[in-house]
Amino acid sequence: MMTSLVEQGLVETDRALEGAGCEWIVDASGCSRERLRTLNSVRVVCERAVRELELQVVGQPLWRQFPEPGGVTGLYLLSESHLACHTWPESGLATFNLFSCRRRGDWPWEDRLREMLGAESVSVRIAERGVAVATGVSPVIRPEGATA
Repeated sequence: MMTSLVEQGLVETDRALEGAGCEWIVDASGCSRERLRTLNSVRVVCERAVRELELQVVGQPLWRQFPEPGGVTGLYLLSESHLACHTWPESGLATFNLFSCRRRGDWPWEDRLREMLGAESVSVRIAERGVAVATGVSPVIRPEGATA
């Protein structure tokens, strides 16, 4: 379960945190070049995240397959905000950005991207959004699993 900056002791305040939500910024490197070039492989990752995090997709996802040696780009409009992904098969890189205004638990990005895309390394940063507006304190971006 994700904790707020106040609960983690990273921000002190005498009132409840009123941030706008949470954003996951994910970079996966060393991925299978073939999987990154295949729209369906990347789409399955996004659909699994949507399903397991119980996100609500609004309309149809948008996908773009770029000509060789390019990858794919996908965008899901969510009732909670958005999920976007981009791949660079020539570099073995996939990036994901998930923003949600509704609190939820973390998703096992590292495990899923290793399993589904063959990622060798996964970096997950989590940013509390709107914290500076609500508290006057700059938001902290922390790696997944980081503690105060």
